[in-house]
Amino acid sequence: MPPARTQMNAAEWAMLVALSLLWGGSFFFNGVAVRELPPLTIVFARVALAAATLHLVMAVTGRRLPGRREVWIAFAGMGVLNNLVPFTLIVWGQGQIASGVASILNATMPLFTVLVAHGFTADEKLTPARIAGVVAGFLGVAVMLGGAGFSGDAPVAAYAAILGAALSYGFASVYGRRFRTLGVAPMSVATGQLTMSSLMLAPLVLVAERPWTLPVPETGTVLALVGLATVSTALAYLLYFRILAGAGATAISLVTLLIPPSAIALGIAFLGEVLLPRHIAGLALIGLGLALVDGRLLKRRARPA
Repeated sequence: MPPARTQMNAAEWAMLVALSLLWGGSFFFNGVAVRELPPLTIVFARVALAAATLHLVMAVTGRRLPGRREVWIAFAGMGVLNNLVPFTLIVWGQGQIASGVASILNATMPLFTVLVAHGFTADEKLTPARIAGVVAGFLGVAVMLGGAGFSGDAPVAAYAAILGAALSYGFASVYGRRFRTLGVAPMSVATGQLTMSSLMLAPLVLVAERPWTLPVPETGTVLALVGLATVSTALAYLLYFRILAGAGATAISLVTLLIPPSAIALGIAFLGEVLLPRHIAGLALIGLGLALVDGRLLKRRARPA
């Protein structure tokens, strides 16, 4: 497997910021949909509509999914780690805690990713700068959250579910590197894993929630599902796998540090939420964490010496 670069170029940073905006929107869309629909139904609608969208794009552009057995096994593994487990845990958790709090808890993913990458890869080992960067970013998340998120009546299980989703994403970031060795393009990876997620989730939804028996959702809920599937999933995954293929698992994990500001901004714009001083302080720490993990700032400061 070719080694991952330890730094991102300008184009990858731009894609990372765009990805954070798309995934920040997913917490907002979840927050709308969870008011009317149960978790598995929301997740199935998300992955199935996203898969259909990407299959249409592939058909229009003349692309085809690979037919090799080992590739489809990898699609299934990625579908579980990157879709089924985290999507379900996040939606279930958002049924009990605010979307902004969920996005902040989800930003612990880089901490899990660097530990998983250290144990399962040869070229993404822990370094003092990466440890310091992740700690700074995690402290920023803690500052943004403050004490308010844990002082309410929400059960501990809801917070544990979001942290479990972050851990699953960490494993997915490392697991997804195998597609470089298999020679699978980002578009095919995104389409294949969503297809497998849809196939695996369909029988669970039919048995557990029987969505045909649910009341017809309101227009806002339907639009939220469409946005969740097409914008925050189909388009987002194209960016995700492109960054992962070039910059590696640790780099892609940085997106979760950028998601809370996006989610908070959406909350301010559409839900009447207020930006608090702790959010500004948290953003500063998150920026420091990004700089330390990326490494370019330290190298530039070391050049004159």
